Amino acid sequence: MRAATPPPVAPTGDHHGLAVVLFAVVVLVTLAITFWAGRRGGNAAEDFYAGGRDFTPLQNGFALSGDYLSAASFLGVAGLIALYGYDGVLYSIGFLVAWLVVLMLVAELVRNAGRYTLADVLALRLRRRKVRAAAGGASVVVTLFYLVAQMVGAGSLVALLLGTNSAQARTWTIVAVGGLMIVYVTIGGMRATTWIQIVKAFLLVAGSVVLTVLLVVRFHGDVAELMRQAAQHSGAGQRYLEPGLKYGKSFTSRLDFFSLGLALVLGTAGLPHILSRFYTVPTARAARRSTMWAIGLVGGFYLMAIALGLGATALIGSAEVRQANSAGNTAVPLLALVLGGGNGSTGGVVLFALISAIAFATILAVVAGLTLASSAAFAHDIWAGAWRGRPRGARAQRGGRGARGGGAVVPASRRARGEADTRAGSGTGAEADGAPAVAEQDEVLVARIAAVGIGAVAIVLSLFAQQLNVAFLVGLAFAVAASANLPVLLYSLFWRRFTARGAVWSVYGGLVPAVVLVAFSPVVSGTKVALFPGMDFHWFPLENPGIVSIPLGFLAGWIGTLLSPETADPDRYAELEVRSLTGAGAV
Repeated sequence: MRAATPPPVAPTGDHHGLAVVLFAVVVLVTLAITFWAGRRGGNAAEDFYAGGRDFTPLQNGFALSGDYLSAASFLGVAGLIALYGYDGVLYSIGFLVAWLVVLMLVAELVRNAGRYTLADVLALRLRRRKVRAAAGGASVVVTLFYLVAQMVGAGSLVALLLGTNSAQARTWTIVAVGGLMIVYVTIGGMRATTWIQIVKAFLLVAGSVVLTVLLVVRFHGDVAELMRQAAQHSGAGQRYLEPGLKYGKSFTSRLDFFSLGLALVLGTAGLPHILSRFYTVPTARAARRSTMWAIGLVGGFYLMAIALGLGATALIGSAEVRQANSAGNTAVPLLALVLGGGNGSTGGVVLFALISAIAFATILAVVAGLTLASSAAFAHDIWAGAWRGRPRGARAQRGGRGARGGGAVVPASRRARGEADTRAGSGTGAEADGAPAVAEQDEVLVARIAAVGIGAVAIVLSLFAQQLNVAFLVGLAFAVAASANLPVLLYSLFWRRFTARGAVWSVYGGLVPAVVLVAFSPVVSGTKVALFPGMDFHWFPLENPGIVSIPLGFLAGWIGTLLSPETADPDRYAELEVRSLTGAGAV
């Protein structure tokens, strides 16, 4: 039987007051972590970008899952399942399968071959400033899209959870979240960001476990009854438990879902804030174990998200969930209200406020990781690597840190030319062309300034976008990462003939089509829920460009390499291969 408690689509002021108190507690705790970590860290680039590389695999596994499980995962996936059943489950599978790609193709190799960013991996064999600038620029674009989506989502979510739809409340929430993320990054760097992610991931998993246990108890462990009740109150009957409710209405919708799934599965391996996590552990083995921990945590979370989505439909109903929020983003807090005892009960008030606070902590942690990744890409890749030149200390760092991997293996022909130190060095990437060195302290200062600048830009963009449908920004971030970052990374690691021109073409060949196709897609114009609903200039039928832009990124890299006037240096590739596979010379 359906629960007698009426659907809590309009929580009372008691819920909101307690939620505000818990929001304040979350902010105070995260600020305390930031100042604590800031005192422990130094001004060295390794401290700011990689947290000193002294986190354990378990700690980094929690941080990885914390970086990955955004508010969209915590609230959005369960909401999709509450509204669309089986199709929502399919959507969540893409997020989980993506980690298998990360584990098999990226984690260990990137940790061995790089230093702080994706561009470091490329710079080990492709000594061109244009390569580093292209990779750094693409990383900034990906993180900025992701960042704006999170901040706009924060404004809307907090306004809903506080029971107000005023634009002023959303505006001040966006400004507050932006200010907090700037403080986290500029003061605490990677060390503070990592600990915030760890705390957030623990709270997220713990909150999901509590809700899942209460749900299972509510249905006496009868999963079949849970599914029957969900189908009964979904408004779609048995179709709720079958594929096609959201993505199967036409060939175009099925193709669009395939395109989205492709972007989700492949995009994770190219997300800058995920790749940077592999440098916070001391060895490649630790990076691999971190990924395995993350797979377990993320997998367990999505299993619980499926149960919570079904529970929201069974106990509240799809229509009521949609009435509270058209995208279903409030399904989990409303479910918490019911499981805690219903509207007006003490248990319901406390559980609703706790879940709301966890959602807020999720947003704060994710925007901190994104801001750090974008500031690192700007300062380390664009400013220090592409514009100013080789970071000072690159030669010395190779000798000091290489002991972890057992020493660098450098081909004899390279030793004969006397280039071992400059080219095999740290992977920091400027060419050995006599460019002036950049002091680490100057680079870290620029990174902190970049965090302020990027945070300010994100705040401004979010304020302009807060009235718009920004769901496409997350999908675009994954599509750009899969189209621009993943092809150049895989080509660099596995294709011996890959050249600098191929790398630049690969990045721009995936980045530009992804952005252009979205600009002329139904998410921007031509539909009632588009960015510009009163206009229609779309000609691309799909909402996600991944099915087109990802192959174009690979194709552009291949064509650029074939048309390159220079040939690949076999010694540099041999060095990259040995270092990525064995860890010899890794920092």
